[in-house]
Amino acid sequence: MEKQIPNLIEELRWRGMLQDSTPDTEKYLLENRISGYIGFDPTADSLHIGNLATIMLLVHLQRAGHTPYALVGGATGMVGDPSGKSTERNLLDEKTLRHNEKCIGEQLQKFLDFEGENAAVLVNNYDWFKEFSFLHFLRDVGKHLSVNYMMAKDSVKTRLETGISFTEFSYQLLQAYDFYHLYKNHGVKLQMGGSDQWGNITSGTELIRKISNAESDNNDGENDEREHTFAVTCPLVTKADGSKFGKSESGNVWLDPNLTSPYKFYQFWLNADDDVAPRLIRVFTLLDKETIESLEIEHEKNRGARILQKALAEEVTVRVHGQEAYDNAVEASQILFGKDVVKQLQQTDERTLLEVFEGVPNIDISLDEYHQAGNVTELLSTVSKDEIFASKSEAKKMIKGGGVSINKSKIADPVMEVDFALLQDKYLLVQRGKKNYYLICVNK
Repeated sequence: MEKQIPNLIEELRWRGMLQDSTPDTEKYLLENRISGYIGFDPTADSLHIGNLATIMLLVHLQRAGHTPYALVGGATGMVGDPSGKSTERNLLDEKTLRHNEKCIGEQLQKFLDFEGENAAVLVNNYDWFKEFSFLHFLRDVGKHLSVNYMMAKDSVKTRLETGISFTEFSYQLLQAYDFYHLYKNHGVKLQMGGSDQWGNITSGTELIRKISNAESDNNDGENDEREHTFAVTCPLVTKADGSKFGKSESGNVWLDPNLTSPYKFYQFWLNADDDVAPRLIRVFTLLDKETIESLEIEHEKNRGARILQKALAEEVTVRVHGQEAYDNAVEASQILFGKDVVKQLQQTDERTLLEVFEGVPNIDISLDEYHQAGNVTELLSTVSKDEIFASKSEAKKMIKGGGVSINKSKIADPVMEVDFALLQDKYLLVQRGKKNYYLICVNK
């Protein structure tokens, strides 16, 4: 007896990941195991956490027993999707696009299982567009969707006032053909994506219907039983103020650890607002409903403990960067509160150390200046360009009062010799009072 098919639509519904779907999608998916796809254009050499929400759609599709197709848009990336854009994006050269394709393809393989009964499939639309002549595309594809139909889509309507080039206008038709090609050659019957993709996706279902009807008419009315196609979109994830999710103050939060370090990645989720954390943990983790609701109850008892955010940060960081990177990020986050702070600071790599103290004033001095400092009072005043203490007398007074630490060790003697172990063979962490930190960088 065949195992019952899990209800994908219900799973997306309770997670708040269902915006729109075509009629009868839920019923069909409960009765049939199908293939579905999402496209990712290689506009950069890494995906970011905004893309992660749609990747999770494919993850849930596969967990429900269906076959996920991840499409890297090597061709559509050369054109640029106008959806959600107020101006036309800059076009990338082909060499850059090919590099980006490779990087994104490798990233997608981290999230999906490419082995087993319903193994994921990675495809690139450049493979079927590169030999497709412009004239043949107009004859075989363009004739099936009217300009009136295409202009009615939100992605086009919102750009009519500011202007939209023919290049971007054609994107809708290219994406529609992707769906048709995958449907015709791979039996893919479902396309998913963010809610801003609804117009492009339904153009694909319409193109399949039109071409199938035309083929049926040419075959004496015989219908292809594969004619049913479906569309599902999820709401765009936004911040508490309604702005676009996936950016920090320094820009996009990338999945590539070289662009966004695991420490910063972890901190992004850990610092999520209480108002959006319940939504984020549903969208970006695979925790079940009972577990999430239990975490929410505990979170409400003591919001200061950030129980939801910690669970969210752990789940997403481990999934994207692995257990070791998560453990290192947690350890780095606790540097200022642990017992063996100096040991932790020495063991932490320089990049993470600087990120831990991002925003802390950096004071550059030379190695000669460091060695020539007569005592710790001089080091923290004149040698440090008066950035920590404006005068020697001010430094002496706070040192005597027990308000100064170097590398988390209290300094009691104002005339103490300058002979501290440099962190990373380069840094001194100075603490003035309870909350004021400074990082002295000794340049050799």
